[in-house]
Amino acid sequence: MKIGELIQSGDWKGEKHVPVIEAPASVKAGETAHVVLSVGKEIAHPNTMEHYIAWIKLYFKGASSKFAVELGELTFDVHGDNATAPQGCLHVKLKESGTLIAVSYCNLHGLWESSAEITVE
Repeated sequence: MKIGELIQSGDWKGEKHVPVIEAPASVKAGETAHVVLSVGKEIAHPNTMEHYIAWIKLYFKGASSKFAVELGELTFDVHGDNATAPQGCLHVKLKESGTLIAVSYCNLHGLWESSAEITVE
């Protein structure tokens, strides 16, 4: 079995586990891009001691690259009534156009992914 066989995807508007990537459609090379990552934007994901999002990771695969690189990780170590929603912002600088890929982990339902294209001018 390969890890890719375990990663699920879907439309975040209808599936509460899919990570949402909010990023500009285009940025200038070398300028900071603000990327907001979240899970449960349209349909709230539970954040209880029994059912929660543990982390969201952001990767980037440049158009000329063979491999993706990890840009950052948001971890959510507090769960329960007083915990915040699984969301956060990463600030990235890109040199070329490519694909942003987010992967989230739900302790009950496993790995979920989504992607967004970004153009670097």
